[in-house]
Amino acid sequence: MSHSKPVLPQNDNVAHALAGAGGGVLSMALTYPLITLSTRAQVESKRAETAFLAAVRHIIAREGVAGLYSGLSSALFGISVTNFVYYYWYEWTRAFFEKAAAAAAAKSGGRAGPRKLTTVESMIAGAIAGSATVILTNPIWVVNTRMTARKNTSSSDEKKEKKEGEAAAAAAAAEGEGSLPAPATAADKKPVKPSTIGTLLTLLRTEGPGALFAGVVPALVLVINPILQYTLFEQLKNVVEKRRRITPGVAFVLGAVGKLFATTVTYPYITVKSQMHVAKAGDRKEGVIEAINRVIKEEGYAGLYKGIGPKVTQSVLTAAFLFAFKDVLYEYSVRLRSSVAKKAIAA
Repeated sequence: MSHSKPVLPQNDNVAHALAGAGGGVLSMALTYPLITLSTRAQVESKRAETAFLAAVRHIIAREGVAGLYSGLSSALFGISVTNFVYYYWYEWTRAFFEKAAAAAAAKSGGRAGPRKLTTVESMIAGAIAGSATVILTNPIWVVNTRMTARKNTSSSDEKKEKKEGEAAAAAAAAEGEGSLPAPATAADKKPVKPSTIGTLLTLLRTEGPGALFAGVVPALVLVINPILQYTLFEQLKNVVEKRRRITPGVAFVLGAVGKLFATTVTYPYITVKSQMHVAKAGDRKEGVIEAINRVIKEEGYAGLYKGIGPKVTQSVLTAAFLFAFKDVLYEYSVRLRSSVAKKAIAA
């Protein structure tokens, strides 16, 4: 019996990955209107921090409530893939550290027990998971951003608005929160909706395979965002677990704190990454330092944090719901697998 084939081939890495993907989909669905409003408001108002509500009213009056959910399906697909890849590699790295610690304890004659990740181990796990996610999912986000960022060839003002819209859409993708359609203009009254495959083939034909990895280098640097977020979350969770059980409500708060800290630190770089993410073959290439200097020169240091209020609110709520849902979904997945295993053995 001890040599029988395992009933369920699924491991904890996959369970965590599925829970993360499910949590991402649910949190995205709940907060998507806020994502749309915050992104478009900061694009359509020169001073988003003072004219946010006016921009919100303008968007709803122009496009209706349905406009708040424009692009939801592609965003849900993107976040599910992104979260699945991230959590799979994060838990894989966690398991590696745990096995290494157990092996070291056994070799020294000690007794290996369950232990929490240290701060350094959490950061390494976040770096590995984040890097794998960027490399594997960047092509998806590039195609998604190109589909939602509608082209405009009319006036120079509209062109500027469109460029800002594409940059804002990619800013959301930079954090794995989905990319959003750019604001509509006069030239967009009768948009032609491209298919995913059609967009991909056009991109490969006109710009080559390298275009699928546009902005991947700054995106890899931006991995610092989830590293900070998950490291702070794990360490706070370790402290809280010594005193009480981690409920979905507690996970919600801890997730919000982690995301608030990470987004505040990395927000200036998100702006730079988003612009590089939508750069096309004919555009002049800008380095990171050059782009930062340009923003400071044109808008001052405040330009690096333009629209941070709505962005932080949206990011924090999305992350908080994600952590709350993920733990519940993981526990449900474990119970379901246990139930299926018992039935299979009884049969």
